[in-house]
Amino acid sequence: MTIPPAADRWTLIRDVAVLQIKLLADGLRDLILVPASLIAGLLSLASGNDGRPGDHFYRLLSRGKQTERWINLFGALDNAPADVAAAAHPGNADIDQVVARLETFIVDDYRRGGVTAQTRTRIRKILEFMQRNPG
Repeated sequence: MTIPPAADRWTLIRDVAVLQIKLLADGLRDLILVPASLIAGLLSLASGNDGRPGDHFYRLLSRGKQTERWINLFGALDNAPADVAAAAHPGNADIDQVVARLETFIVDDYRRGGVTAQTRTRIRKILEFMQRNPG
């Protein structure tokens, strides 16, 4: 086993410390976003024109996306060894895509007369996939 140079150790120590700060900032942001998103959603529903909801909720999402980029929670991966950084790239699916697929299955089955055993199996497989691949 080779001992990494002191500079690499300090980089790791710095990255661990910075991650803790970023986790706190991310958690605080999430704590604020929970009630703020509910309020913004209700305001959007109540303030629409011509049957369309207002844009309060989506403006809040835009601000949240900006803070996500600013926090850059996993930015320290730039300092990771090449093999670790390469393995950190998850598949192409994200939660929005999984939810969209799940919604499509349920809506299609509903239109055919109810949720079938096949759809329950598909939902279970999707949920199992999400548990195995949290990133």
